[in-house]
Amino acid sequence: MRVGMIDGWKDRWSQLSPGLVISAIVAVAAMFLAKHYGAPVMLFALLLGMAVNFLSQEGRCKPGIEFTARQVLRWGVALLGLKITAAQVQAMGWQPVVMVVVAVVVTIAFGIVMARVMGFRPFFGLLTGGAVGICGASAALAISAAFPQHPQRERATLFTVIGVSTLSTLAMVMYPMVVRLLGLDALNAGFFLGGTIHDVAQVVGAGYSMGSETGDAATVVKLMRVAMLVPVIAFAAWMTHRQQAQQASAEGSPKPQRPSLLPWFVVMFVVMMVINSLGVLPKFVVSAGNEVSQGFLVASMAAIGMKTHLKDVLSVGWRPVVLMVLETMFLAIVIYGLMQMGGAHGHG
Repeated sequence: MRVGMIDGWKDRWSQLSPGLVISAIVAVAAMFLAKHYGAPVMLFALLLGMAVNFLSQEGRCKPGIEFTARQVLRWGVALLGLKITAAQVQAMGWQPVVMVVVAVVVTIAFGIVMARVMGFRPFFGLLTGGAVGICGASAALAISAAFPQHPQRERATLFTVIGVSTLSTLAMVMYPMVVRLLGLDALNAGFFLGGTIHDVAQVVGAGYSMGSETGDAATVVKLMRVAMLVPVIAFAAWMTHRQQAQQASAEGSPKPQRPSLLPWFVVMFVVMMVINSLGVLPKFVVSAGNEVSQGFLVASMAAIGMKTHLKDVLSVGWRPVVLMVLETMFLAIVIYGLMQMGGAHGHG
């Protein structure tokens, strides 16, 4: 029995390893380039992956590339939970928490409504709205992992990552100027930057470029948005089940089994968050977990790039670009409006 299991593992490894290795090589190259040129790592991973997309067509690398794009992605999302502790959220007081929840919910609702108006499926609105509202490329990958298998899914995810990474970089450069024009103090500036910029790295870049108080506030608010992944992925899983059930009844086939409301990787995300909040993990374990999470997400992004042709992305047209720009502007207006109504100062 034991020997059979070991042989099974060996076979599985020899089947997956070429694709896993190539995904890892592309991820390392993307991280190197991102560090040296200061551009979003996910964008580099995507472009480098697309440059070698012939590897995923058939042959030895295909199974490993598929595995990286699906399973490694989920482990990366699970480990994101190590970024957040309950104490960080508590320190900010309740007002920013309420504002983040409201902003994320209305941005996603706006995305779904606008997607329908523009002739897309609601899933695309949830994907783009979630990416803009929560945490950029990581959120796009996490939400799409809860979606049903669909020929357009990878293409939609890929396009969302390109769009959200580009908009995030623009926001990192422009929003500090906006904050100065609006005359916000250090804490409110941090709240605005953390509440509006898409990717975590860009929030950190913009926040700390304006000083440590602004950087700290921006980072914590951003991490509150990351925590919103949990209910949003649960909602994505529910939407998926509902659509499959409708399809089944239309075709007269048996109803699909009800999946667990939270996919396993989201449960792990929450578990990691709780463990981190208890403060039992040494600092080096938490930072190693963050590094591994980042590595997994970059590798899975590279694998998704490998599965895509540039012509597929270019054929998407201008409407999704408009949708994401509208969502980005909407989020900024909502956050600024909520700050004016409630004042972003918590009890911290």
